[in-house]
Amino acid sequence: MAGYVIAEVEVTDPVLFEQYRAGVPATVAAHGGRYVVRGGAVTRVEGDWNPKRLIILEFPSVAVAKAWHDGPAYAPLLAMRERSARSKVIIVEGYTP
Repeated sequence: MAGYVIAEVEVTDPVLFEQYRAGVPATVAAHGGRYVVRGGAVTRVEGDWNPKRLIILEFPSVAVAKAWHDGPAYAPLLAMRERSARSKVIIVEGYTP
């Protein structure tokens, strides 16, 4: 069952964040992941949630998503993101009917 990484990101240092953004796709692909959403326009339709930037990644499983997030290839990029943005990140199990 697929695992999804969902991140709400507010960029605070655009120059450093651009370096982060350029480096992440290769690490995602190396774990069999793909972008489902990558910072497109957000339209709020209910409630008061209004993320500035939203990212959704799909991986083959939650275990693979965690391995990507916690792995050595992503670690320096994660540190870069933490210096260049405020983020909320979750991993959620996909749905199979």
